[in-house]
Amino acid sequence: MSTLFIHDAKINRKDLMSHPSMFVKDCAADKLTSPGDSMKEERLSLHICLLLSIYITLTHVIILIYCFSLLHFLQLISGGSIVNAEAVWDHVTMADRELAFKAGDVIKVLDASNKDWWWGQIDEEEGWFPASFVRLWVNQEDGGAEPAEGTSEVQNGHLDPTNDCLCLGSPLQNRDQMRANVINEIMSTERHYIKHLKDICEGYLRQCRKRVDMFNDDQLKVIFGNIEDIYRFQMGFVRDLEKQYNTEEPHLSEIGPCFLEHQDGFWIYSEYCNNHLDACMELSKLMRDGRYQHFFEACRLLQQMIDIAIDGFLLTPVQKICKYPLQLAELLKYTAQEHSDYRYVAAALAVMRNVTQQINERKRRLENIDKIAQWQASVLDWEGDDILDRSSELIYTGELSWIYQPYGRSQQRVFFLFDHQLVLCKKDLIRRDILYYKGRIDMDRYEVRDAIDGRDDDFNVSVKNAFKLCNKDSEEIHIFLAKKPEEKIRWLRAFHEERKMVQEDEKIGFEISEYQKRQAAMTVRKVTKQKGEATRRYQVISLFFSSLVCSVFSSLFTLPLPCSFFYLIFFAFYTFSKHTYFYCL
Repeated sequence: MSTLFIHDAKINRKDLMSHPSMFVKDCAADKLTSPGDSMKEERLSLHICLLLSIYITLTHVIILIYCFSLLHFLQLISGGSIVNAEAVWDHVTMADRELAFKAGDVIKVLDASNKDWWWGQIDEEEGWFPASFVRLWVNQEDGGAEPAEGTSEVQNGHLDPTNDCLCLGSPLQNRDQMRANVINEIMSTERHYIKHLKDICEGYLRQCRKRVDMFNDDQLKVIFGNIEDIYRFQMGFVRDLEKQYNTEEPHLSEIGPCFLEHQDGFWIYSEYCNNHLDACMELSKLMRDGRYQHFFEACRLLQQMIDIAIDGFLLTPVQKICKYPLQLAELLKYTAQEHSDYRYVAAALAVMRNVTQQINERKRRLENIDKIAQWQASVLDWEGDDILDRSSELIYTGELSWIYQPYGRSQQRVFFLFDHQLVLCKKDLIRRDILYYKGRIDMDRYEVRDAIDGRDDDFNVSVKNAFKLCNKDSEEIHIFLAKKPEEKIRWLRAFHEERKMVQEDEKIGFEISEYQKRQAAMTVRKVTKQKGEATRRYQVISLFFSSLVCSVFSSLFTLPLPCSFFYLIFFAFYTFSKHTYFYCL
């Protein structure tokens, strides 16, 4: 009955679900199934085989494409072509032969035979770096037919836009399509960047201001700097970019004038970049408390931000300002000289390179303020304001003969030229490494004049290799005499550089924050305390050895000869130990 039902009866889906056992009949060791089920199983098997075949075929195609791309990549490198990659993440070296770089740096790939670690070069440094930390440039042409002098050069992390660059992984495209790709990438990154700035201002800063029990105004100023000013500036900049963006034909977009119109606004990044190190230090202090960790994570989740810590968000403006020259260099490379945007892009590239160069220079100066504070602490008899109240850079130093008008006699002094001021010091007569403070000259109130060799009318003395500092508001004059003409030229150049630095600082509003001054003062106190402890140890041990010497020599006259010889050996041993200890100290 059951067998007949299996072969002859027509069943519906409901019966199948309610009585699955009706479709299978056990007869001894054999299992009988319906012809319809056999056909379904065959079709299912065919479908599975077909899907597996398609999957295997696609996998092989992907592997072949990757192999051909890698082969093309290796051929470019082995053929002497230059292949450039851009760093996506910072790479901190852990071994001697690794290559360190920052996000946004351009790396010249020299060897990619290993899939995980490549050999590359930045400026004059070479080393291994992880391939997953970089991305190959999208628009790279096959330069096999180009002459050797047509290859690109990367200098100081920037691409030379006058030359062609080789890239791989994409088919040959015409110049307009390549320019469109770069334009689209610039617009895309700008929109994402605006989103990041909005998340910082609304997601973090706004919430922090509500918690007066956790943050004060000084802390927020240190952590976030002028991020709101950057956000407002970038909103206006992107708004003008959108006006110039041609959605239908992106290669016709003229975005060069936007950079030139907003070139002065980009200087606000200088303050943020200079403050970034202090922001990281302040954040690290707060993160030691679990409350702040939970608070910042709650802010991120409330604003629906991507899974990046707050210090990662605060790093984006620093990375962004450094990436503009790279993007403009790539855009200029694919912009024909007859294009209406060519000269504007070239000018914008020069402007943005100057901005990033100046920002890096200001950052370097701020990293050296600890050294300036330590130098001031080493000068004896210091009077007046601290150096860091007005200056941030030691420009030049040297010994000069100095004649001040009221006295009219020459004095030998050591001069230290900082921005805004010239400090005068005198060397100790015995220990020439010790300096005594003797005064300073406000460079903002003086102008430098060259003095002709011969009889000077102002001082009525014969001068050679001399120059003057003349007060702009009075008749006060200082004359300085160098030993050689070359030294005089170096001093005149240093004074010119000092005035140029002051003007640039005034233009961008560069100054040392009170927080940075306090940090430098704390560092000086810490170093001074360590030196004081070492000095006290030296004095104690010197007193001990002096007492030992006195006791040894007094015993030499009262003890027999063998005992005296023993004491001499003992004294020589301790003398050697003393000098060894002081040398290590």
